[in-house]
Amino acid sequence: MAGQNPDAARASPLFLTEPEIRRGIELLYFGHSHLTRSIDAGLAEQGLGRAHHRALYFIARKPGLAIGDLLQLLAITKQALNRVLTDLTARGLVETRTGDRDRRQRLLRLTAEGATLERELFAAMSARMAQAYSRAGQEDVGGFWAVLEGLIPERERSRVAALGR
Repeated sequence: MAGQNPDAARASPLFLTEPEIRRGIELLYFGHSHLTRSIDAGLAEQGLGRAHHRALYFIARKPGLAIGDLLQLLAITKQALNRVLTDLTARGLVETRTGDRDRRQRLLRLTAEGATLERELFAAMSARMAQAYSRAGQEDVGGFWAVLEGLIPERERSRVAALGR
């Protein structure tokens, strides 16, 4: 296949063996670790961590995102999210407003400074992902996405799909 890494290990026809499942888990761990390390220095310069980045990322994807929806996306406690949002708001990266239909609802947006930081962090991660995608080739990227989507419980897939809309 075009773009295929000739050194990549091939899954055997018995691809559900324990060693192959372990290899997939290990590749997920190490791949994710190296991807997130690509932005650690930029976060550290701001005195922020990975939880802050995840919040910035999803707020950028859905401006006007309700705090409750962000809580579900991040799958963290209210207390943990409150700490992250307090930091981001105090640094002028995120702003909240009340909902138009429900005044109890708090909606999140990135400030201009927050949007700039998120774009810089995304650019670093994007370069890393583009390099890996290019090396794998288009057909393998689709397979990779299918595997990752298969890890998401069916009840949560519509929430993930909605991010692209």
